[in-house]
Amino acid sequence: MTRRERMPENRDCGMDAAAYVLGALEGDELEAFRTHLATCVVCRDEVSAFQEVVDTLPLLAPPQPVPRALKRRVMAEVRSQPQADRPRTRRLRVPRMLTVLPSPALIASVVVLVAVVAIGAVALGSGGSATHVYSASVTGPGSAQLRVTSGRGELVVRGMPAPPGNDIYQVWLKRGSQPPSPTTALFSVTSVGSGAVDVPGSLHGVGEVLVTPEPPGGSPAPTHAPVIVARLT
Repeated sequence: MTRRERMPENRDCGMDAAAYVLGALEGDELEAFRTHLATCVVCRDEVSAFQEVVDTLPLLAPPQPVPRALKRRVMAEVRSQPQADRPRTRRLRVPRMLTVLPSPALIASVVVLVAVVAIGAVALGSGGSATHVYSASVTGPGSAQLRVTSGRGELVVRGMPAPPGNDIYQVWLKRGSQPPSPTTALFSVTSVGSGAVDVPGSLHGVGEVLVTPEPPGGSPAPTHAPVIVARLT
């Protein structure tokens, strides 16, 4: 994973995702977040989740009939205009039904609710499949989560230090009492310690997903103690 430029000081990765979806970012903040978004998979995931909620909100509001009194007032106003001031279209068509759109406050509340649900380790999977989120134990600073949908996993880390020297992080799968099996999943982290990687293959029967720092290209067997352990049982 390539490194990205550091965001402004005192800004956590992902904190502007909801504001970006709601159109609340302006000027330099908007341009800075767009630049950040181009290289940050964590923020792209959050923006995508928030956008799905915001896009469906207008569909949840039932159509409402236009009050007759309002229609009469509109037509009276049109008839009261001098002939020269009237628009070229002689007939004013008033829609019989209007759709009431949610207020910005309601949209913001729903977006916050989605963020709380994500932090609570419950997410909605595509196609009706539930996504299970496992909090992993981390040696040292940082945090990690394993998201599993239909037997497929994605590991997301935040605040992790970069691997020592020229090493790379490698993902391992452990089944029962067998030694950890190597995978082709190799990754590093950004300048703020964020990163994400797909876990190859099915996780059915896997008891633990491990991460160790290894030489470039990976190793056939772990050469270091795990720095991340996600238990699926």
